[in-house]
This record gives sequence, structure tokens and C-alpha cells, in this order.
Amino acid sequence: MMKQTATWYYLALLILAGEAVFILPFVLPRIFRPTVLDVFMLDNTQLGLCFSVYGIVAVVSYLFGGPLADKYPPRKLMAIALGMTAAGGMVFATFPSFEVLQVVYGYWGFTTIFLFWAPMIKATRVWGGTASQGKAFGLLDGGRGLTGFLFGLLGVFIFSLFISENVDMASLSERQEAFRYVIYCSSIIITVIGALTWFFMKSGVDEKEILVERISISQIVSVLKLPSVQLLMVIILCAYVGYKITDVLSQYANEVMLYDEVKAAQTGTFLQFLRPTTGILLGLIVDRFRISLVLVFSFVATIIGGFLFASGLIAPSATILFFLSVIIIAIGVYSARALYFAVMQEGRIPLVLTGTAVGLISLVGYTPDIFAGPAYGYLLDSNPGEPGFQNVFWMLTVFSTVGGIAAVIYCIKFRKK
Repeated sequence: MMKQTATWYYLALLILAGEAVFILPFVLPRIFRPTVLDVFMLDNTQLGLCFSVYGIVAVVSYLFGGPLADKYPPRKLMAIALGMTAAGGMVFATFPSFEVLQVVYGYWGFTTIFLFWAPMIKATRVWGGTASQGKAFGLLDGGRGLTGFLFGLLGVFIFSLFISENVDMASLSERQEAFRYVIYCSSIIITVIGALTWFFMKSGVDEKEILVERISISQIVSVLKLPSVQLLMVIILCAYVGYKITDVLSQYANEVMLYDEVKAAQTGTFLQFLRPTTGILLGLIVDRFRISLVLVFSFVATIIGGFLFASGLIAPSATILFFLSVIIIAIGVYSARALYFAVMQEGRIPLVLTGTAVGLISLVGYTPDIFAGPAYGYLLDSNPGEPGFQNVFWMLTVFSTVGGIAAVIYCIKFRKK
């Protein structure tokens, strides 16, 4: 049995690294979206195409990067990934052409996934040991959400230092200069976290015990045949569809609840608050229960919340019901997101082959990055207004039902004997 031997600062570095690697490609464009569009002289479609390039490289990287995490120490792969990601920031800060920016995003798809994703999941599993998988993955996801929020605040503060008081009156060159400092500071912080990860994120477990000398095709096939791996492909795909659909809740507040843009944005901010809260609270209590059973209940919550929105019961006057439904969906979606990798121990996936398993699972599980956005975009555009949103939430309900069934099968199949 693998006991939890790693220190708390190991987990702290894991959380910091887990979010820091995504600051440049995702956190900054999410928080500074209007600024990014202006200073890089992009339209929404072009920025979306950059994310698509990232997604295409990421899909390939999931498959080939997974086995790498079983051959080399996760902390070293993560540290190299952080350093290489930060180096990409130096090109990002030059405000390159759209074509070069696509190359940068493809490069980040390689550094953040091929070299980072599976090692991060494996390192988390090592920290959790035999008895604290829920704590490890709950605190990882909740901590990453909180870290992303804090990085956002820091970025806004740095931007405000180098811009005139009236941002609307600032010239393009002034905004570029201010945002360049945000990129530089972010890159420096990412590099420092990378160095700390290399030298100090040591688990207390002999690294030879969690690594293999080489990964053979037969080992990959044997991992692919594991029932737990096949079920997790379905579970994560369905849960991730739910996570992607939460993006429309602030738009629902604006178009159906008739909130102004400020109040609608506050709904989105409320969701960002619920992610770390859910993850951290789950991490503190979930190991007292069967994690796979809690995962089942997370899908049940998502189904209930999805049905409430899809049914048309939430009228503009039903403010309390609206926020209650938002909370139910958020708890369901963020709980599933925090826990789906935490059940690997229960599903008897060998620790030494965790990276390979994560790569194979992610190859299927994260395909919603490719199809979910266009799918719910089509549903919204083809039926403007509340009917379109109802269709989107029926989509959420159907996927959550399928994911819930897979989670029930997982829970029954791997019941402790």
C-alpha cells in the first residue's frame, strides 16, 4: 500500500504549477479578452482559431505525453514544461502576427500537455497515497481555481500600474506596453515556480518505484483494456461537456433573466468563486466516503440543475430559483471535475502506469474542447432566446445522464471486496 508521504508544500507547489502553466495561453486571454483582441489586433474568430490550434496539438500530446510521465520523474517534466511555457511568453510579448501567434499556441499545446498534464495527475496521485485521493484531487482543482483567480487579480494590478487612469483614452501603444509588463511578470513567476518545482517538489517516495524503464505497445494496450480506463473515458467526456456548458450561464443571465452586462458578469464571477470552494470543501471531506459514489451524486446534481433550466421553469422573475439552479449545476460540475481522476486508485489502475492511463483517458475525455463549443453555439444560434438555452441544457442533461450511468457502473464494478 502506498501511504501519503509527501509534504504539504509539495501539494502547494503542485497547485501553483498546475495553474501557472496555463496563465499565458488561457488565464490572461480570459481575464483581458477585450485588451488581448485590441493589442494583438485580432477578431473573435482569429482568437478562437488560436485556441483550436492549441486543441489539435493537445489531443495528440495527450496520447504521446502520457507514457512519458511513467518513464521520467513528474517534477522534472513539469519544471521543464513551465520553463518552456514561460519562454513562449517572450514571443507572446512582442505582439506577433496572427500566423506567428497560431504557432505560439501550438507550441503551448505541446509544452502544457505533452510535458505537463499526465505528470501533474500522476504527481497528485502520488501525494494522495492510498487513503487521500479525494483530498489530493479536490484540493488540486480547488486550489488551481483559487490560484487562477489570484493570478488574475495580480495581472489587473500590474496592468493598472502601467496604464493611464482613463483606460478608454489610452492609445494602442500604451495598452500594448502595459500588457507587455503583465506578460513579462507572468513569465517570470512561471519560471520561478518551475525552478521551485524541480528542486523542492519531492514526494518522499523513491522515484524508481513509480517509474518504468520503457513503455511497450503491449503495456499501452493492456492499460487501454482496463475497464476503469474505458469507463473513465466516458465519465470525463460527459463531465467535461458540463464544464464547457457552464460558460453560457452568464449569457443566460443576460438574455433570459434580462440582467444588464454588469449583473451578468457578476453571475460569471460567482461561478469562478464556486469552483475553488467546491473543490476545497470536497477535498477536506470526500475521503470519508466512497469517491466513486460521490461522483455519482455529482452527476445527479448536474442532471437536476440541467433539467431545471431545460424545463423552462426559470422565468425572469424567478431570481431565487435561477441562483439555486446555478449553484446546483456548479456543485455537480465542479465536483465531478475535482473527482474523476481521484477514482483511479479505486479502479485499480497501476500507479506506475498512471501517466499512460491519463494520456489514453484524456485523448477521449477532453474531446469536448473540439465539439462542445460549436455544438452549443449552433443550438443557441438556431433557436435564439430561451428555446436555444433550453436545448443547450437538454444537451447537458443527456450527457450528464450518460456520465452518471457510467459512474454507477464504475461504483458497482469496483466495490471493495
